Amino acid sequence: MDDLLTSEQEQLRADVRDFIDGSVIPAEDALYGGGLNGLATMEKLKAEAKERGLWALGHPKEIGGGGLPFMAMTLMNAVIGRSFFGQSAIGSWSMQDSIMLNLYGTDEQKARWLGPLVAGEIRSSIGMTEPEVAGSDPKLIQSTAVLDGDEWVINAHKWFTTGANIAAFTTVFAVTEPDDAPPHRRISSILVPTDSPGYEVVRVMETMGETVGAHCEIRLTDVRVPADHLLGGRGEGFLISQKRLGPGRIFHCMRWLGQAIRAFELMCEYSTRRFAHGSMLSEKGEIQRYIAESAADIQAHRLLTLDAAQAFDRGEDTRLQVSLAKFRGAQILNDVIDRAIQVHGALGITADTPLERMYREARGARIYDGPDEVHRMVVARKLAKDPGAAPWAS
Repeated sequence: MDDLLTSEQEQLRADVRDFIDGSVIPAEDALYGGGLNGLATMEKLKAEAKERGLWALGHPKEIGGGGLPFMAMTLMNAVIGRSFFGQSAIGSWSMQDSIMLNLYGTDEQKARWLGPLVAGEIRSSIGMTEPEVAGSDPKLIQSTAVLDGDEWVINAHKWFTTGANIAAFTTVFAVTEPDDAPPHRRISSILVPTDSPGYEVVRVMETMGETVGAHCEIRLTDVRVPADHLLGGRGEGFLISQKRLGPGRIFHCMRWLGQAIRAFELMCEYSTRRFAHGSMLSEKGEIQRYIAESAADIQAHRLLTLDAAQAFDRGEDTRLQVSLAKFRGAQILNDVIDRAIQVHGALGITADTPLERMYREARGARIYDGPDEVHRMVVARKLAKDPGAAPWAS
């Protein structure tokens, strides 16, 4: 799979690696600190990325992006993911929202939001998950939007609406179609400006790990937006969400790969300079097992994810491959970071290394984008009926 990038794309990936390791990672303490200093630091990083030609690489050229092909952007995410702040610093965080707006938005919607979104001048957010129902089953969404003349009247209660406190708009998924409509055709997506009367950020939620992630609980009470704020057609909300989540899960898996590789590098580096009980840690059998198993896990996750990405790039149904990569990759991420902490001993649970923060952030990987249990169910149901559908059987 080493021929997946052209020589120009290889150089671009090297430039991104230099930017992430040389500029973003050294700035992490300031970024995690938040406040005005954190904001100023991020603006400097964004300006540097734009100056170096590294901004919005995967966004289509026609909307102001770099036009990097899907496979190249997949591999780029393994480098971007080395830092929690990589996406924001390089502008890739808005890629899926920008593409959805470009695909399904009207000319008026694009004129208002698309340009500023790609440029990083505004943020977007997604209102899908609700506290009252299982987030892994979007058919259970209770939020409603009723057409009243030329306006949608929206009532919704959402949480894990990331960035809603700083976003210009939220794409709200709500039931617009009657009860007798097919389950996957009852939901629509509507663009809701966050300054709309009745739009309330109830709280920025405190979550494990992502201390600056700004996962928000929001409530919309009789919020009125023009009828032309519908994104796509009526009843197409589920379709739009799945088109967004498919490649998004692949990119997530590659960013986890970047985190796992960073933890692996820290583990190896420390093991070769820490002396205990007569030898370096790297000379001890148990530590060698941690290193070897982590290397095997990382390579397995890399190949699983690239297999899913190649199938997606060919236009195939990738639900099976993506589920395999998602649940196995999430576990591998947790395992590799855990081993790295163990090799560091007491140092590993302090904030003197990035590992304790990486460990807390990694735990969410087994829940968001669909919990591991759901993805295992997808795989098991498919293969129990048709073992020949396994990726290795084709």
